Amino acid sequence: MRHKITVIDDDEKITSMLKRSLTFEGYDVVTAQDGHEGLKRILEHEPEVIVLDVMMPRLDGWEVCRRIRDGGISTPVLMLTAKDDIMDRVKGLDLGADDYLVKPFALEELLARVRALLRRKGSDNADQKTNRIQYEDMILDLDTREVFRSGHRIELTTKEFDLLHLFMMNPRRVLSRDVIMEKVWGYDYSGESNVMEVYIALLRQKTEEHGGKRIIQTVRGAGYVLRGES
Repeated sequence: MRHKITVIDDDEKITSMLKRSLTFEGYDVVTAQDGHEGLKRILEHEPEVIVLDVMMPRLDGWEVCRRIRDGGISTPVLMLTAKDDIMDRVKGLDLGADDYLVKPFALEELLARVRALLRRKGSDNADQKTNRIQYEDMILDLDTREVFRSGHRIELTTKEFDLLHLFMMNPRRVLSRDVIMEKVWGYDYSGESNVMEVYIALLRQKTEEHGGKRIIQTVRGAGYVLRGES
């Protein structure tokens, strides 16, 4: 299975050169030429290493790095910069970057740093069991009980979190009202009869707040299901 790399740089010559070279080395590579497109490619491609330029128009590399870290994405980031300034390097590392390379760089050094980041990631994966669940652009962290969608943190109550957890553990499976009530509220729940519908409405509102498409669908006469709109 080929390792996946995402390269984000507004210099088309650099992205073209890196895609050609990394592909030749056996990597699966996608590229983007601005920060907004880069964030989209990261969510779609789910890379194992991100090569990220600092100086880009509209959304620079520092902001891209901050957003992916705030969004719960721990993918190793190798930042590229034309500035050999210690404060720039410190800023990038403080925002969550894993390594730094100053332009112009030797291709062999970049390839070596990518290999090192992949080795480090493999070691981390072997030592730590992940407690994150992901469905499309939604990430649920069981350790911190945090939820992120497209990089945005979503504040949920305990019951909202438990309800979303149930859906994300059963993607594309239709869950009946009785199953949801049993799993989230328990056998002996004797509260309001429409409590589940109220919580599903609240959960939809919060998960769609930043323009996300609806992924908790109503299946008339059967229940609810976690899946994208057809």
